[in-house]
Amino acid sequence: MAKKQEPVDTQRYRVHPGGKIHLEKIDPEDTSAFSADKDSAVKQLDRLKESLDSFQELLYAEHKHRVLIVLQGMDTSGKDGTIRHIFEGVNPQGVRVACFKAPSADESDHDYLWRIHQQMPKKGEIVIFNRSHYEDIVTVSVCGLANAHVWEKRYGHIIEFERMLTDEDTTILKFFLHIDEKEQKKRLLKRIDDPAKHWKFSADDIAKRKFWPEYMSAYSRALSLTSTDYAPWYVIPANKKWYRNLLIASVIVDTLRSLRMKYPAMKEKIPLKELRG
Repeated sequence: MAKKQEPVDTQRYRVHPGGKIHLEKIDPEDTSAFSADKDSAVKQLDRLKESLDSFQELLYAEHKHRVLIVLQGMDTSGKDGTIRHIFEGVNPQGVRVACFKAPSADESDHDYLWRIHQQMPKKGEIVIFNRSHYEDIVTVSVCGLANAHVWEKRYGHIIEFERMLTDEDTTILKFFLHIDEKEQKKRLLKRIDDPAKHWKFSADDIAKRKFWPEYMSAYSRALSLTSTDYAPWYVIPANKKWYRNLLIASVIVDTLRSLRMKYPAMKEKIPLKELRG
């Protein structure tokens, strides 16, 4: 008999349309949506991953819906870890990760959404964005890579872009992994101390810490202006990795369940006489 799942109140972290988010007022240490302990959360995550695997297979077989998962956050917020811990064991045939760094010369010759659109999920596919089109508002504004009259327009562009995607049967879930400066410092030091993680370290990560308030302000505004009913943002307290994983997995599984997917019927008649003969 399957063990009863502890309730996880993920909706408290959803950014409702028209609401104003102030990240500095949200506690990255929060674990209040889950009443049990860490060990129980880890076991529940294992059960959620089993459900995710089943739903992913169903999504792929039905070949009707597309699913886009956006992961945003400051450096070391856990985007890679989230992907690794939640999607391990899922059939890679139907899941793909797209990473967005500084645009290449070719990408810069096109509009800023050109490279994003090319990575959108196909029918039956889950695509995970490790960073996303939101870099073209937040990073561009904080680093002064374009004038305000350029990036201010992008809020409207992105809202309509995501509306078009959802109109074409793409389900969009957007997660901001919220950590604080103290936690980021601890994680950066771990990268420096562990030779196996040196490849993940960049001096630019330290330089960006000087602009922490500016990033929090820019992200707060972006989350407030671009969370919609059809493409919602969730602000995930991410100082505790186990809690981060539990929340995100819960939202994904609940969303996939709500699609009410079905395995397609067999299109051809079964030649039972030949098979059994």
